[in-house]
Amino acid sequence: MTATDDDDGPQGALAADPPLAPTPEFLAELADHSARLETATPQEILKWAIDRFAPRFSMATAFGPEGMTIIHMLSEIAPETPIFNLETGYQFQETLDLRELVKQRYGIEVEYKYPELSVEQYEAANGGPVYKTEPNRCCFDRKLSVLRRAAKGLHAWASAIRRDQSDDRARAPIVGWDKKFQLVKVSPLANWTKNDVWKLIDKAKIPYNPLHDKGYPSVGCWPCTRSTQLGEDERSGRWSGFQKTECGLHN
Repeated sequence: MTATDDDDGPQGALAADPPLAPTPEFLAELADHSARLETATPQEILKWAIDRFAPRFSMATAFGPEGMTIIHMLSEIAPETPIFNLETGYQFQETLDLRELVKQRYGIEVEYKYPELSVEQYEAANGGPVYKTEPNRCCFDRKLSVLRRAAKGLHAWASAIRRDQSDDRARAPIVGWDKKFQLVKVSPLANWTKNDVWKLIDKAKIPYNPLHDKGYPSVGCWPCTRSTQLGEDERSGRWSGFQKTECGLHN
């Protein structure tokens, strides 16, 4: 499936509204809120973001354990929050199956956002799989460009990153300006640990990807994800063999 002309982000008609401007005053406001929220719970951070930015607040999810945790929280705080998934065409079936589980458990329908070209069209246009030789370009074409289109009309989005996941994420603020996508990025789980996430998953019986039980702590597209070995950090199974640990959404 490919993108359609009316695929203008989860906010529909709000896409025509003027975007936020990163003025010095606004950036100072964000920094102040970020500092104040350092000791807040993820639920309190989400509540602040919703009060401040809804209905122009959304979440992009890859259905990881952190994302599933935030979906669970949103179901209790603001279940009307639009949530979308960047469907690259290369996701594991186990990942795609979580969309239906979210609908069954929470009554929330996660919207797929698609690249302009299907996998077959994309590979035909490029003489084969781009991920084998240019994973950065593949991520840009199948994820980043899709998020830019999906973000039209948004003022803020929720990220599921944790600071302890990797060096790249260690300095992530709770609230900050996302220069790449020109909107506010809120990371309610920044101060949480992997153990914090899984404690809530176990306590609340939150659905999660069964690949996590098979040595895949971080799950992305199937061609660029492998299981990890003892002693490796949880992002080391992504783009193995390349000098790459991020798709570009968070760096």
